[in-house]
Amino acid sequence: MDQPITAEGIEQAITAFVSERVKAEVPADQDLFASGLVSSMFAMELVVHLEQEFSVQILGDDLKRDNFRTIAGMTALVGRLLGAGHTADA
Repeated sequence: MDQPITAEGIEQAITAFVSERVKAEVPADQDLFASGLVSSMFAMELVVHLEQEFSVQILGDDLKRDNFRTIAGMTALVGRLLGAGHTADA
């Protein structure tokens, strides 16, 4: 039985992915770009990973760097996209 996706679950999944890729523990509020942990290439990998992991589409204004600056920002983005996606059956 699938459990509902929670913000905590989203954050844990994103944290696990990022921490594994950068080989370091990453706090949810750490600026990934300012700290040098994320390059522009890895930022694109993050977009693809989030789309595949959470079955969302990240388009247009959602592709702003600010949405990917922190794990907390990515968690909020995915949560918002999932909320929007669940309101309409496509």
